[in-house]
Amino acid sequence: MSRFTNSQVVLGSIVIGFFVAMAILTVAIPTDSTDEGDEPGLIDSTAQAAITEAQMAQSEHSSVSASKPVVKNEVIEGDPMEELNSLIGLEQVKEEVKSLANIVKIQKQREAEGLKNTPITYHCVFSGSPGTGKTTVARILARIYKDLGVLKSGHLVETDRSGLIGEYVGQTAPKTNAIIDSALGGVLFIDEAYALSEHKGNDYGGEAIATLLKRMEDDRDNLVVIVAGYKDEMKRFVDSNPGLRSRFTRFIDFPDYTGEELYKIYLMRANKYGYKLDEDADAYLQEQLNGVVEHKNRNFGNGRYVRNLFESCVTYQASRLSSISQPTKQQLQQLTKEDVEKAYNAVLQ
Repeated sequence: MSRFTNSQVVLGSIVIGFFVAMAILTVAIPTDSTDEGDEPGLIDSTAQAAITEAQMAQSEHSSVSASKPVVKNEVIEGDPMEELNSLIGLEQVKEEVKSLANIVKIQKQREAEGLKNTPITYHCVFSGSPGTGKTTVARILARIYKDLGVLKSGHLVETDRSGLIGEYVGQTAPKTNAIIDSALGGVLFIDEAYALSEHKGNDYGGEAIATLLKRMEDDRDNLVVIVAGYKDEMKRFVDSNPGLRSRFTRFIDFPDYTGEELYKIYLMRANKYGYKLDEDADAYLQEQLNGVVEHKNRNFGNGRYVRNLFESCVTYQASRLSSISQPTKQQLQQLTKEDVEKAYNAVLQ
C-alpha cells in the first residue's frame, strides 16, 4: 500500500521542480560585479580567496610561518621623498633610491620630447638583515613610482613563501597568480624570497618562481617586484635561475644600524608617544645599545629590536606607576633607568 496520496506526490513534484528551476537560474544568471583589480585598496575575489585559504592553512598547520602570508599597504598621502630623507641612517640606500628616481624622471622627459630611451628595470633586490628598513623603503619607492607615472596606484603588497606556495599539486600557480593580481598597479614585495629556491623534494617553489617570471613579463608595464632577504642568500637566489638573473639587476644593500642610529630610533619612537628618558636612563640606554651592536649575531633585529625594547620599557613603567593612585603628568611621561634596565634584560631573554 502506497504511503503517499496522489495529491502529496503532485505537491512534492512541484516543490522539487521549483528548487531545480532556481538552481538553473542561479547558474545561468551571473551576479553583478565590477573589475576592481586595478583600484588601490581593493583585492579581487580570486586573490581574496587565495589569501583566505592561506590564512586558514596557517592556523591549521603549526609548521606554517607565524607571519601573515599577505599584507596589503594602502597608499598614504605626503611626499615620499621627504619621508625617505627623514629616515634615520640608510644614507647609501637613500642615494640609490634617489638615483633610480632621477633615471625615471629624465626618461619620462625624454619620452615627452619623442626621444628613445634605454630600457631600464624597475625591479629590485633589497638585501640586508631583519629590521633594517627594507619594507619601509619599499613602500616609499612604490609611491615614488606612482608619482613618476611608472605605476597606476603605488600600493604595496607584502608576502613571503607561505603566501605563494600551495600545499598540494595544482595549488601554487593559482595562489601565486592571485597574489600578483592584487599587486597590479603597484609593487609586490616578497620577503625572504630565497626560501622559494632552497627547499628540496616535493616542493613547489620552482613553480611559484616560474609563475612569477611569466607574470613579470606579461604585466611588465603594470607591476614592479621587489625581493628581499639576507645578502648572501639573495645572491644565490638570483643566480639560481637565468630568468631571475636577467630581471633583477638592481641591488640595494641595507646595512645594520649603528648604536647611535638605534638610539635615535628609540628617541624618535619615545617622542612620538610622549615619553622622555631621565638622565640616568638616557646614559644607560646609549651604553647598552652600543654593546648590543658590538656583540650582535646574524639574527639581530635592528629596528625591530629597538621597537621591542621601547614597548617593554613602557610595560615596566606602567607596572612601576600602578602603585601610585594619581601619578603626575611628568611621571606618566618619564622612563627611568630601572624601566630601561628591566626592559633590556627582558628583551635579551
